[in-house]
Amino acid sequence: MLVIGISGTRLQPEERNWLIHPGVGGVILFTRNFASREQVTDLCAELREAAPREVILCVDQEGGPVQRFREGFSVLPELSRFGALFDTDAAGAMDAARTHAWLMASEMRAIGLDLSFAPVVDLKRGNRAIGERAFHLSPGIVADLGAAYVQGMHAAGMSATLKHFPGHGSVLEDTHFDAAVDPRPLDVLEAEDMLPFRTGFSAGAEAVMMAHVSYPCVDAEPAGYSRFWIDYLRNTLKFSGVVFSDDIGMAAAESVGGVAARLHAHYDAGCDSVLVCAPALVPDALAAMRERDVRPEALSSLAGRPAPDWPTLVSDPRWNDAVAALAALA
Repeated sequence: MLVIGISGTRLQPEERNWLIHPGVGGVILFTRNFASREQVTDLCAELREAAPREVILCVDQEGGPVQRFREGFSVLPELSRFGALFDTDAAGAMDAARTHAWLMASEMRAIGLDLSFAPVVDLKRGNRAIGERAFHLSPGIVADLGAAYVQGMHAAGMSATLKHFPGHGSVLEDTHFDAAVDPRPLDVLEAEDMLPFRTGFSAGAEAVMMAHVSYPCVDAEPAGYSRFWIDYLRNTLKFSGVVFSDDIGMAAAESVGGVAARLHAHYDAGCDSVLVCAPALVPDALAAMRERDVRPEALSSLAGRPAPDWPTLVSDPRWNDAVAALAALA
């Protein structure tokens, strides 16, 4: 199933037709889709009304540099704050990570979104795209904080998505703009970058997003195009949840060819859902969908659990306490 991007703050007639296509299972929103909290709440309702089946509504509301909705929402510190705190106060950092996750997920659920693609469990080792989005450079600390973050999201009624498997933090390149190659062997990846994923799966994370990174000592293809890596998730790590591609519009996704080739390579490798974030690519992606790639049940497990609306949320003392705690941390 596809998760697609749309162009603006209202659903356009062409985009309504996209939602009717049986291969569309979700929509991802960006800053371009946001004008106010009230507007984006209405947009979520409009999307659900226009779709003939259940769709999963998604966003990247990580905090710090990646927070798509800002005005009218709580300020969310970058995840690296919790790693820095962990160095002096491990228990306090774990509590703060849970609070951040609960607040982020509660606010997204209150406006009608099912899923924020979080947490990032890549290692903080200088990657240009990851940077302050990562908790820490230590695999063990990232694993602990990532598991705490999963717990906080669950407490708010949201599934968790660990990204970017098997680890994006140890290469320099930003895959939005460049291809990335990690030359390390499998045993090093298992001991370091994959530890937070294993811990996060044990904590109950329901989904994972693949990295547009190649690991040539393991497999020639970037991870999202690699049957080896997705088989590794399923058979070695025993992960039974949802496997997302990263956005096929990123430069590092272009290695296999055009939109159709990228789509088919992801599905043939074993991805459950492919992200097509740029509206300009959606028509080609829809045209390329094959009957076997249309699995309406693929994303149903990620629907948000029942949650309070915005007025009810902000009247909850937990919301005020969470806002105050994160403001003190910042």
